[in-house]
Amino acid sequence: MTGTAEAAGRRAQVVGVHRVSCRGPGDLSGVGTLVDTGELDPRHVVAVMGKTEGNGCVNDHTREYAAVSWCHFLAPYLGCTPAEVESRVALVMSGGTEGVLSPHFTVFTRRFATAADAPPAGKRLVVGVAHTRDFAPEEIGRVAQIDATAEAVKAAMADAGIVSAADVHFVQVKCPLLTSAKVNDALSRSADPVTRDTYESMGYSRGASALGVAVATGEIARERVGDDSVLDDWSLWSARASVSAGIELEGNVVIVLGEAQGSLSPYRMAHTLMRDAVDAASVRAMLRESFGLDPDRDAEALGQRLVNLLAKAEASPDGGVRGQRHTMLNDSDINATRHARAAVGGVLASVAGHTALYVSGGAEHQGPPGGGPVAAILRIDAPSLLRE
Repeated sequence: MTGTAEAAGRRAQVVGVHRVSCRGPGDLSGVGTLVDTGELDPRHVVAVMGKTEGNGCVNDHTREYAAVSWCHFLAPYLGCTPAEVESRVALVMSGGTEGVLSPHFTVFTRRFATAADAPPAGKRLVVGVAHTRDFAPEEIGRVAQIDATAEAVKAAMADAGIVSAADVHFVQVKCPLLTSAKVNDALSRSADPVTRDTYESMGYSRGASALGVAVATGEIARERVGDDSVLDDWSLWSARASVSAGIELEGNVVIVLGEAQGSLSPYRMAHTLMRDAVDAASVRAMLRESFGLDPDRDAEALGQRLVNLLAKAEASPDGGVRGQRHTMLNDSDINATRHARAAVGGVLASVAGHTALYVSGGAEHQGPPGGGPVAAILRIDAPSLLRE
């Protein structure tokens, strides 16, 4: 086929993105309203990234509550049981909305349309998802998790139609953690878990998963990574990995967000690195250079077009920010990840002009120590294909 005939036969990805506020981790009334008005077709939901108001630690059950709520909501539309939903939709719930952060869900839909006309000039937003196998307790935080994550990221890139790793802007991973029961299970089989501290296991799982992302995207050569790299060699990190750990799963869920030529999505995406917790300048520069929007001069346009900022937050492990001492690592009452989310959330809210931001704590091997990746999704136009 050539010319118009070739265009008419082309199947193009159309991604929709909806940021929906909620009154609690189980509140999907806002999503229901979008369904009722025809703005969102639940049959096309491919991934959900939620921020819930728990503590983000080992015992944060708001993540599981939110995931279960989504499973029951989507099951009738997908024609499957609630338990089967998790294998069909990537559900990533990140606990912790400290400071000004507001609980919300970012919902990604995907469908394929026949492109009768030429696609928009340039690359547009695409999304892909994949799952790893379940991990044995002793595999968490080690090479087995690194390699399985790398394979899943590559699979998600292929699912998104992304050919070059340069077009990957954000890789969201949800990973498991160790509970006391899992630790005891490993020990009963004479297997040695990476740690017996359940909270510390969150960092190991996040770190190994992030290194898997880095391997898949070519940021790190595979031969540089081993068991002893995790939470030890801080020169190894990914500029696009965002990993959240939780009790609600046994393997990794991977969402790859990026851009591809031929996509009919009315959104674009870009990413940058915050070098530390107060690095708003890098985020402002990304918005100017990638989208031509100055957060100060074009605040109204930014407010209308910015769907969300996706970010990782970390209390700098050296105990300082720009030469000044911070106390986040020394607080015995509130964990450092909670302090970091609150700090980075406030910084990013001052740029975005709203507080429903996806800020996840614990940035082991996710950006440079003390900093973290940040990505922006902006609406570029609103073609008729957007309405589902």
